[in-house]
Amino acid sequence: MNRFGARGRPGGWLGGILLPTAFFAVVFSLFLYGLGTLDRAAGAEELRAAEQAIRRAAVHCYAVEGRYPPSLGYLEDHYGIRVDSRRYLVHYQPVAANLMPDILVIPLGGQSSPDGQAFLD
Repeated sequence: MNRFGARGRPGGWLGGILLPTAFFAVVFSLFLYGLGTLDRAAGAEELRAAEQAIRRAAVHCYAVEGRYPPSLGYLEDHYGIRVDSRRYLVHYQPVAANLMPDILVIPLGGQSSPDGQAFLD
């Protein structure tokens, strides 16, 4: 009787290698899915913040000067707005000097919009 001898595991191949490997793969997949979800949420928040910053600057211009800015370039020159043109396309359409311009920020490169829909390249 050898008390300290090698004994086989009761699960053999399945319990020794396959189950821990499968468990690791499942946990790793869930981790990657969570990272993707966080990335999409951060992108949508950046898009919303960019559009909100342009709108606030336009309203500020109206409060100070009595008219809405004639272009996005005017906001960039006089109110310090900076938009990353590699990531966003900004549609800025003035309506009249006393009416809020039509402002739309569109992500480039297949990012998500704030409502969860994907924009294509």
